[in-house]
Amino acid sequence: MTAARSTRDSREGQDADDFDVEEALALVKGTSSRGAGEPGRAERAVPGPQGPDSPVLAPGAQDGGKDEHARHRSTPWPEARAVAERAARSLPRRVPVPVPLDAALGLVLAAPLTALTDLPSFDTSAMDGWAVAGPGPWEVREDGVLAGHAEPERLGDGEAVRIATGARVPRDATAVLRSEHGRLDGKGRLHAGVPQTPGSGRPRGVLALAHGQDIRPRGQECRSGDQLLPVGALVTPAVLGLAAAAGYDTLAVVPRPRAEVLVLGDELLTEGLPREGLIRDALGPMLPPWLRALGAEVVAVRRLGDDAKALHKAITGSRADLIVTTGGTAGGPVDHVHPTLRRIGAELLVDGVKVRPGHPMLLARTQENQHLVGLPGNPLAAVSGLLTLAEPLLRTLAGRTAPEPYTLPLGEAVQGHPYDTRLIPVSLRGERAVPLHYNGPAMLRGIAASDALAVVPPGGARAGQELELIDLPWAVTGIDACF
Repeated sequence: MTAARSTRDSREGQDADDFDVEEALALVKGTSSRGAGEPGRAERAVPGPQGPDSPVLAPGAQDGGKDEHARHRSTPWPEARAVAERAARSLPRRVPVPVPLDAALGLVLAAPLTALTDLPSFDTSAMDGWAVAGPGPWEVREDGVLAGHAEPERLGDGEAVRIATGARVPRDATAVLRSEHGRLDGKGRLHAGVPQTPGSGRPRGVLALAHGQDIRPRGQECRSGDQLLPVGALVTPAVLGLAAAAGYDTLAVVPRPRAEVLVLGDELLTEGLPREGLIRDALGPMLPPWLRALGAEVVAVRRLGDDAKALHKAITGSRADLIVTTGGTAGGPVDHVHPTLRRIGAELLVDGVKVRPGHPMLLARTQENQHLVGLPGNPLAAVSGLLTLAEPLLRTLAGRTAPEPYTLPLGEAVQGHPYDTRLIPVSLRGERAVPLHYNGPAMLRGIAASDALAVVPPGGARAGQELELIDLPWAVTGIDACF
């Protein structure tokens, strides 16, 4: 179910989709934000003794109403994230896999990175210049020493030889004299001196070379067997470079969890403009790269329409670690996720979350080693579901550590939901989080321009109030690092 269907279903099932903030406030006030006599998406006229001019009430607003029960059984937002993380931790430890260096970016080390050699593995020159032995002046040999060549001939006391950066230093060399610090006299002997400062008129000074100067000794960075990085370290570009330098061709890593996306809804188009009640599918293009940014390998994206049999077959036939469905999590006539989960005997771990947008999201254990995250059909509500339930589960399965929480003050006041946490897109400007407009459940315009989501407590937040922020993956690492 996506944006177009959410309105239809919410008139037929009270839990169908998120209320707009104004509509939620209307529930508390007992009046519709859409005007007298016009029931809104989340409201329906309830006949009573007050007569036709009485305030329009939300379904379930009276004692024992279904919506009230649904609200109370929903899981608080922080607890829902913790449940998703615990669900992944309860699974057996994932078997490490070896991968070549060029495929390891973004994965997590499953074994310590231990040096396979000394770094550097031989004494090397840190500069272009001359390798020298003993005090100067030095007699310069005709040959030179280049990087990548075999061990050069040893130096005798008072000898020097041209050397390139990274080249192996000859045995018995005592230092490397930089090119800019050496000069040859008329007899071809090498002298060390400090260059004359341009325009100073002062003569060249004498330079005293320290023993070992500009030589990188063998094992300066590490010795063979030293632990360079622990288990759980994220493989970054710098880690790839370190691993290569330390002698690795492959790395033992935690494999990416496999995810499968099931896009539901008969009203979805995959190309062209919306027409005749049909809308473009925004989630099919958006979810796979977002899941990859969260550490998953997306093995399939299937468009099933509103077909209960197809949904049952897809779920029971999937071998993915995580199944992600879009829409169909409410109680409308074509919302097949709950009935299908009951049919297969799945265990519901989270059934509704006290967060807006995204309230009707769910998390279920479908097999011993498989979970399903049911996302609402509205696009921003689906993003909320991803970051609430899929992110903690995938992060834990992938062996990643949780990011350190941080806060920033709000640039302006934000309206809150009366009872639930609210997630709103923000732009980070200096030391403030500026709320963005177009943040309704069906809108992507705000999140497309955002750097993070701000976690707004029930009741809202004032300007300057510190709020927790959830970074979007690419806002911190960049698109290339994510994918």
